[in-house]
Amino acid sequence: MKKKIILLSSLATSLLLSGCWDVTEAQRMYYVDGLGIDYKDDQYEVYLQLINFSNVAKSENPNPQAVQAEVGQSKGKTLEEALFNLYRSIDQKLFWGHMTFIIFSEEAMKDKNALSVIDSVLRFRETRYQIWTYCTQDPIKDILLITPLLNKSLTSSKLITPLDTDDQETFVEPVNFRNLVIGLNEPNHEIGIPYITINKNWETEELQGQDTALTGVGVLSKDGFKDFIKNDDARGMQWMHNRTHRGEVTFKLDDNETDYLTATLEKIKVAIKPLVKNDQVTFEVYVKINATLNGFKTNISEDEIRKKIINEVKKEIRTTYKEALAKDIDIYRLSEHLYRKNVKVWKKLEQDGKISLTPNSISKLEIDVNNLNSGRKTFTGTINK
Repeated sequence: MKKKIILLSSLATSLLLSGCWDVTEAQRMYYVDGLGIDYKDDQYEVYLQLINFSNVAKSENPNPQAVQAEVGQSKGKTLEEALFNLYRSIDQKLFWGHMTFIIFSEEAMKDKNALSVIDSVLRFRETRYQIWTYCTQDPIKDILLITPLLNKSLTSSKLITPLDTDDQETFVEPVNFRNLVIGLNEPNHEIGIPYITINKNWETEELQGQDTALTGVGVLSKDGFKDFIKNDDARGMQWMHNRTHRGEVTFKLDDNETDYLTATLEKIKVAIKPLVKNDQVTFEVYVKINATLNGFKTNISEDEIRKKIINEVKKEIRTTYKEALAKDIDIYRLSEHLYRKNVKVWKKLEQDGKISLTPNSISKLEIDVNNLNSGRKTFTGTINK
């Protein structure tokens, strides 16, 4: 009798337990991979990239007949209205938890409500702070429809995995939502968002291929969009922080020659020291690098190569600084270095979180080629002429 009572009690209690009745099955959802935001004619245009997971587990040999992704487009007076207009044409539930990147157009960056849009994306409960952020002047729809080289799965694309090629070259440092929020909230209240373009350097026997390339930054501040710094004007950024894994400089061997030499630079270590005198602040910059040469002319000495590398790195750092200064951008976050190391002086000099900079604010720029590697054991040429 006692056993029957226990059994009946257990059965009755089980009726009160919650189950999985309201859970949506994985195959009955669409998964958002990327979001593009544009702003035209006083309306927001959103582009939603939905990924097809049939090729995700087959990154080596994906099904060429399967559609890698589909891109939806909609408009609205607000970001939320544009998304709800897009929901009407979707036949299954959307899941945002796998969204990996977001792209802002130039007009979306210039919009006075750009920061509010970022805040709206972050406030949604399914989004994450690890979402990579980009900006562009190319059509967002075209970027979202690009598939990786060799028809690899979309999960292998540069937009989704920007760190995969970091060891080859760190021309532009990737930025996620966490970095973006920190950069905007702390002095100098500016953040460089990676600038992407459509690259047409690749092709097959049948057609010309496309891929994305990081070629600069678009600088966003708490007061709005500043400007873009792109291509050669952006080269100095990679030498001004410790997170650069690898880069290159190319320079002439002699002013009167047409011969060039390329050096691979690694293990960059940067120290920035603010100096205060009579309520004026300047900065001393010390950069240590390792250099490797894989090909060179034998009629140039090791000391000459060091000097060429130092001059080229200095030139690139100065060029980027000058270009940014003309656009009222503290590209090397010098204001933050003063804030971290001498907050009392920073409070005296700051205006809206920034200090006033001039072309002479970097009073000293010292480059040290800590190690120069020939790529072999000697600087003697392999092939005798």
